[in-house]
Amino acid sequence: MNITTILDLIAERETAAGQTADRLRQQITTLTTELTRIDSELADLATTRTTLQALIAAEFTAEDPTIASAPYQQILAVLHAAPTGMRAKDICIAVGVEPSPKHVEGARARLKRLVSRQILTETEPGVFALAPKRT
Repeated sequence: MNITTILDLIAERETAAGQTADRLRQQITTLTTELTRIDSELADLATTRTTLQALIAAEFTAEDPTIASAPYQQILAVLHAAPTGMRAKDICIAVGVEPSPKHVEGARARLKRLVSRQILTETEPGVFALAPKRT
């Protein structure tokens, strides 16, 4: 093999490596842009959750401090995000609680308590939704 052939092989390899590096740099740029967008969305969602929890707590706990506990706040947050009413079992699933009869009945008792305080309504038997805004 002569020196010219070796230099040509090196040049070919250098060109291929350069093209691969350019392609990888483009992928890194695309992924960095996407990651920045997702990080921003995550921050917005965290802010929204914090604001929503503060609003729910301020609105409801002033009248009844017993519903300031985490289970009630979780139920209210789930129902606040639901477009329609939900059943106790569905609420258990939404808050990450095993939908066993014991947990479903506990959730139902909390829901009924919120209905009695006019925070929720039972739109049909077993279906609970946030009550219309009180004035």
